[in-house]
Amino acid sequence: MDQPHDRETPPDLGFVMVLPASRHMFVRPVTHMDQHAWTLAHAEAFRFFGGVPRRLVPDNLKTGVDKPDLYDPKINRSYAELATYYGTLVDPARASKPKDKPRVERPMPYVRDSFWSGRTFTSLEHMQAEALLWARNVAAQRQCRPLGGAKPLSVFEAVEAKALLPLPEEPFVLARWSQATVGPDIHIKVGRTLYSVPWKLIGRRVDVRSTATMVQVFHEGELVKTHTALEQGKRTDKTTTRPRRSPSRCARRSGAAAKPRRSGTPADR
Repeated sequence: MDQPHDRETPPDLGFVMVLPASRHMFVRPVTHMDQHAWTLAHAEAFRFFGGVPRRLVPDNLKTGVDKPDLYDPKINRSYAELATYYGTLVDPARASKPKDKPRVERPMPYVRDSFWSGRTFTSLEHMQAEALLWARNVAAQRQCRPLGGAKPLSVFEAVEAKALLPLPEEPFVLARWSQATVGPDIHIKVGRTLYSVPWKLIGRRVDVRSTATMVQVFHEGELVKTHTALEQGKRTDKTTTRPRRSPSRCARRSGAAAKPRRSGTPADR
C-alpha cells in the first residue's frame, strides 16, 4: 500500500510517495505535472523502493483519474497501463478527503521545510538528484514519532520491503495516450507530427498511443496502424490513400455498362 501525492511547492511541483507502515518516502521535483510526468514519477518511485506497493491511493487529479467515483473510478489509460504492468491496484482517495491519505498529507510541511526551504539548485536534474539523496540520508534516517522513535528506513528494511511486489525484469515503457480526428488527407496530428491512417477512417476519432520509438493508432479498440515515431514536424508518406481504379478497369466497366444500339435506329441512319 502507498499514497502518492502531487503538491505545488513554489517554484516547482513535487511528487511524493509515502509507504504507510514505515513512512519511508520518495520525492521527485518536477516543473509540471502532466500525464507523462505523473507516470514517470511512479516508475521512479518503484525503482527507489526496490519494489511495488500492492495498492496505490492517489489524489483524484486528472493526470491519473478520468472520472472520480467512490466504487468504480475510471483510471486514465496511461495510469491504468502502468498499474497493470506492475500488478498494483489503484484506489483513488475521495475528493477533498485528506484523511483518506494521512501518511502523505502529514509529512508535506516537513518535506517543504527540510528539503526545499533555503536551498538553491542549478537545474531540475540537480534538484531531482538531491531529492533522492535527501530521501535516503535525511528523511529515511529521522526519528519518527508515529514509529516510536524508530527510523523509517530501519522499519522499511525490517518489515515493509519484503511485502512489496517484485519489480518486473524489463523496465516499463512510458506511453502517452491521446485522441485525434482523421483529416481528409488521411493523416492525424500527434504533437507537431503527421501520421497516416487507413483512408476509410477519414473523419473518425481514433485513440493514439505514443512512446519514444513507436506510434500506434486504434479505432474502437482495434489496432489499425503502427508507425515508427518521427521527429516533430515530420510527416509520413501517403501509403494508405484511397485506392484508385486503373484506366483499363474503368474502360472495361464503361464498356460493360454501355447499351448496344439496334440497327435501323435514327442514330444509324
